[in-house]
Amino acid sequence: MGGQTYRAIRLERIAPSFREGANIVELPLAQPGPGEITVRNLHCGVNAIFDTQVARNAVDYVKIALPTFTGVEAIGTVEAVGEGVTDFAVGDAAVTVRFTGGYREANTGPTAQFAHARTASRQYLALASTGVSALIALEQIGEVKAGETIAISAAAGGLGHFLVQLAVLKGCRVIGVAGGAEKCAFVASLGAERVIDYRSEDVGAVLAAEYPGGIDVAVDTVSGTIFDAFLANIANHGRLVVGGAAADLEGKPEIVTGPRIAHAIYYKGASVRGFMNGLLVPHWDDARTRLFKLYEEGKLHVQFDSQRNIGLEGIYDGIERLLSGKSMGKVIVDIVDGEQGE
Repeated sequence: MGGQTYRAIRLERIAPSFREGANIVELPLAQPGPGEITVRNLHCGVNAIFDTQVARNAVDYVKIALPTFTGVEAIGTVEAVGEGVTDFAVGDAAVTVRFTGGYREANTGPTAQFAHARTASRQYLALASTGVSALIALEQIGEVKAGETIAISAAAGGLGHFLVQLAVLKGCRVIGVAGGAEKCAFVASLGAERVIDYRSEDVGAVLAAEYPGGIDVAVDTVSGTIFDAFLANIANHGRLVVGGAAADLEGKPEIVTGPRIAHAIYYKGASVRGFMNGLLVPHWDDARTRLFKLYEEGKLHVQFDSQRNIGLEGIYDGIERLLSGKSMGKVIVDIVDGEQGE
């Protein structure tokens, strides 16, 4: 491996957009040290809102020291192993979901930063990253139970389409919220009993009219009026899980004048709960194992957005595609052009 180089995207400056703040740089490829492996990445997943907020230095829980490498999730094959490594071998598929490990052609680091996958494919990347988030959000934070009514915003997205399927598999009644006929039809095909098109329907009015008993669990990644609709229609002892706030892209949430949230939850014994996957690392391995099994048994479908994004340059395109609101399913970048591992 001596003399080899690889390329990575590095954030060089605070800027309004990720494209404006980041550059592609070429770097020497380090030999793995004791307990480390080197992985040649084939695919990476896009987290556009996080990337944009990092570029704007608007993520409170991530302290930016420029320059910094970027990207969270990637999958590839092990190219070299360091001294003492016994749990990975050259040629194994390895996936990482650690910040700075995603937007790069190669990654050298401790084995603890990687997990095994059957193949180095897009499907296993999506399952090990976004799929894990969906399962943990439902189980650990939402505490979903069979027979409960579950509402999911952005239900046609990378996270949303997993949430819908997993809730259906758990025997829940699922309400999906999506925008436009194509996305709504897709969510219905995943098993949602009702799909609300927020572009043409009032989400709160539909929930109040069709689900008078309320929502047992809601998972919201949008915020704004959809969050308000979920909160207003939460059931007794219901749980509203906040997994993001896409409407607050600037990192400066809208100031709303209204009753304090206590008035919405106290008399119902309801709760609003934050979901931050990085705080739930002990649950990752079990969730990943179960998701891989569901996928291999044909019980879980992985949907990818129709736009192909190729090479590190394609990461910028993937971010902008996701921010446009036009994507459906998981937005993936093929770092190497081709279908390796699939």
